[in-house]
Amino acid sequence: MACLNTLKLEIKTLEQVFPKNHERFQIMSASVDELTCRFVGKSGKKYEIHANITETYPNTPPVWFADSEDPIVTNAVQILTNTQGRDNHVINQVGILLRELCKLHGIPEPPDLDSLTIPLHPMPPQHRVPSVTSNGAESGTEEDEEMAAEDDDSEGEDDLPMEMVEDAGRSSKDDMETEHLATLERLRQNQRQDYLSGSVSGSLQATDRLMKELRDIYRSHSFKNNMYSIELVNDSLYEWNIRLRSVDPDSPLHNDLLLLKEKEGKDSILLNIMFKETYPFEPPFVRVVYPIISGGYVLVGGAI
Repeated sequence: MACLNTLKLEIKTLEQVFPKNHERFQIMSASVDELTCRFVGKSGKKYEIHANITETYPNTPPVWFADSEDPIVTNAVQILTNTQGRDNHVINQVGILLRELCKLHGIPEPPDLDSLTIPLHPMPPQHRVPSVTSNGAESGTEEDEEMAAEDDDSEGEDDLPMEMVEDAGRSSKDDMETEHLATLERLRQNQRQDYLSGSVSGSLQATDRLMKELRDIYRSHSFKNNMYSIELVNDSLYEWNIRLRSVDPDSPLHNDLLLLKEKEGKDSILLNIMFKETYPFEPPFVRVVYPIISGGYVLVGGAI
């Protein structure tokens, strides 16, 4: 559990050093899964930057992406994909990011950067010398015994990756159908097998991000309410078929769907989405498979 506890301490440190009213860098929201921060440029322009903390953290760095397409920001974010070791820790990642942004914007680094260090693990309680009562018996407290037992239990967990620590309680928290939990587990097992056999497709960053997004989709109310459905083509995480079953009732597309169902007996729009290994730094390719739609953002052949 050590890596998870360290992550929590790092997040707490970041929130204390860079509160929402900081003049240069602000932590807007933070959890053990994702981080949203804001960089304030020289002219006061604000840039939202996000990090997804993957299941293999800290063996691999968080996956960063920015809302802005400003090349200065995207170049700074791209640097974070090449870190190793202690620089994979989110607190060091923020330091690297902020230094690079300040350098590229030609502004001085905030002095708060000196406060960004990986917090030490809380020291284990020292063993107390047992006190001796008048009858010579050693006395102790139940609390001491419980703390010692907890230390023993956690000793073997220190080197576990977050993936294994979090998985233990994930099933009860995810609130998703059993078949979708099975799909995620099957994908995870396939990925491990691919890594062992050396036949990896895609990239680690894209795979982790897509796994997280697929898990969030399975848990979403819109998915559970059958507003759309998802099929992984050939069990590939990088190609999805999506059936859009519900749209805004006030939109012209809603009436078109009713007409489609009346004439052809089909009540959904079939989309095909293909992700590259550079995702999320590059958007996926989206194509309308059925029905044929023309005009608006849909090009000839169905590409969007």
